[in-house]
Amino acid sequence: GQVAELAKQWFPLAFLVAAIVASFSAYSYVKMAHAYPSAGGIAMFLEKAYGKTALTGAFALLMYFSMIINESLVAKTFGTYTLQLFNVGENEWLVGLLAFAFFVNILSNEFIEKLSFFTAFIKIGGIALFAIGGLWASGFSFENSSSNQTGAGPGEFLGAVALAILAYKGFTTITNS
Repeated sequence: GQVAELAKQWFPLAFLVAAIVASFSAYSYVKMAHAYPSAGGIAMFLEKAYGKTALTGAFALLMYFSMIINESLVAKTFGTYTLQLFNVGENEWLVGLLAFAFFVNILSNEFIEKLSFFTAFIKIGGIALFAIGGLWASGFSFENSSSNQTGAGPGEFLGAVALAILAYKGFTTITNS
């Protein structure tokens, strides 16, 4: 919504430009992962960039701690929203949810990889359904969006692209930044 408000009639272009910029970032990350395959994640990348120093270790720990805090807050929020859909109290499902998460995490990396691949398609489908439903519910049409609006200036368009890049990169990136 904020991207569309800033970019006005140019918001599809803002999303496209942001997708191109985010794809360069993703490509770089994939190339690094192929060049330095490791389970170390961000710690390994920091070590390759800055060497084996105390500062590298401190930054890696801060990154891990911020991800743990961020993901726990997101899980709590979405868990609360989901439970409201079914009119269930939080404590009734908490133990089962924690046991399931623990069970998945102790399984093999291959299982987790397959589960992540499968859930990625579910996420993409869900996002597409929400997008289509949102456009339908808002009564969106290209005639309405371009006829009565003044054009977006370069600053607003650039701001819209920046917000869309953050949306593509994800919530963890926003929180850590």
